[in-house]
Amino acid sequence: MNLDFDPFGDARPAGTAHRLLDELRERCPAARSESRNGFWMLTRYEDIVAAYKDTGAHSSHAISVIDPNPAYQWIPVMLDPPEHTTWRRLLRPLFTPARAASMEGAIRRQCVALIEGLLDGGSCDFVTDFARRFPTTVFLEFMGLPVDRLEEFLKWEYAILHPPPDGGGRAEAMANVTVCFRELIAERRAEPRDDIVSAAIAFEPDGRPVTDDELLQLCTLLFLAGLDTVAAQLSYAFWHLAGNDADRARITAEPGIVPDAVEELLRAYSLVLPARKLTADSDAHGCPMREGDMLMLPLMMANRDPRVFDDPATVDFDRPDNRHIAFGAGPHRCLGSHLARLEMRVALEEWHRRIPDYRVPEGARPMEHASLVLGLDTLPLAW
Repeated sequence: MNLDFDPFGDARPAGTAHRLLDELRERCPAARSESRNGFWMLTRYEDIVAAYKDTGAHSSHAISVIDPNPAYQWIPVMLDPPEHTTWRRLLRPLFTPARAASMEGAIRRQCVALIEGLLDGGSCDFVTDFARRFPTTVFLEFMGLPVDRLEEFLKWEYAILHPPPDGGGRAEAMANVTVCFRELIAERRAEPRDDIVSAAIAFEPDGRPVTDDELLQLCTLLFLAGLDTVAAQLSYAFWHLAGNDADRARITAEPGIVPDAVEELLRAYSLVLPARKLTADSDAHGCPMREGDMLMLPLMMANRDPRVFDDPATVDFDRPDNRHIAFGAGPHRCLGSHLARLEMRVALEEWHRRIPDYRVPEGARPMEHASLVLGLDTLPLAW
């Protein structure tokens, strides 16, 4: 089936993309869009999970349909086995549940300070005033980057991941990020500290010293993923809660439900639109896909598939057997999932302790964008 679908189009009202993709999934299990460079899409849970697991036929050397022949190779997300396996083994000890748990005290203090700075104002733009600042501050410290450059880093991240249709500003931002990380790598080689870059300098992939270029590709990936995905996920979670009094009241009255609420909000508002490059001709539901074609595998289409989840468009904090794949599936499943879950849990707990009742003001219109990741541009809240 051919369709007119451009995930990188103009901004639209919040929630539009999830509804659009729900409708598309029920119309066809596979489809093709001629937007951008042209790409295929699988729409259902079983097919999407199978594609993520089949790394031989679905290469990660290109992960965005907008860039089928990238000049970069972010580590480890753009590596295929066996290289990918080597790097995952090196990185795994830095992203364990225990490592995330050891950061909880500092993360909670940062979260509380941000909320209390907003409290007396009675309103905020949740995206710019909280969602982008909270996880970004956490990740800058994790990476060993200076927190006082927060505004600069946020500007670069947005220009890279959410450029205008003409790509304006993206190349300059990438150049700035490259200079920043080359300087950081040189500093940590000379004087290691307790941060992820210093730890990565000691890596020996395949028994040899790690190179500066490999460290640069690793740092760039961690920087972009750490600054964007949790911010976007928090924005959708609070957009939902602002419009659903019963769910918001339950989180306030039953804080023990927060871990389950996090999982359900991750499922209902999954936001990553990854792609893979086909390494051989194939046929999916009558669609003749060719070697070299790009294939989009939207996580939200899998996680809202009624063949797997009952009443999938409804947020249900008591949902049993929540087998969502918000963090991906197969060998490329997100390394940062433990840290992301912790940040979301802390944000929900601490915000609702202090601001249990809030709403989107009448007449306000939260807007969303898309690229590799769906996200909200604005979310006005008042209390």
